[in-house]
Amino acid sequence: MTTRNGLLIDYEYCTGCHSCEVACKNEHNIPRGKWGIKLTEVGPWQVTGDKWEWNYVAVPTVLCDLCEDRVANGEKPACLGQCMEYGPVEELAKKMAEKGKKVTIFAP
Repeated sequence: MTTRNGLLIDYEYCTGCHSCEVACKNEHNIPRGKWGIKLTEVGPWQVTGDKWEWNYVAVPTVLCDLCEDRVANGEKPACLGQCMEYGPVEELAKKMAEKGKKVTIFAP
């Protein structure tokens, strides 16, 4: 049985720096107007009083192959930042369950 790898994205800690987009574009020479991973912004909007909702969510696209060439050479995907983790989907699912919210898994 082959282990299926994926990308855990903890968007509670994403700061919207776009480094995942830039790293992916550089790694794969993706042209302007296309992305392997695209940062989206939800908010800001006022929930109540002084409480606001404002999230940045990195969304892998159909062009994302989880840097299969890099991974084959023992490297990690280029997009990985402080709010992302690469590994077996089963392990990432356990971490996701512990986290509880504002986290997602991408598994192509």
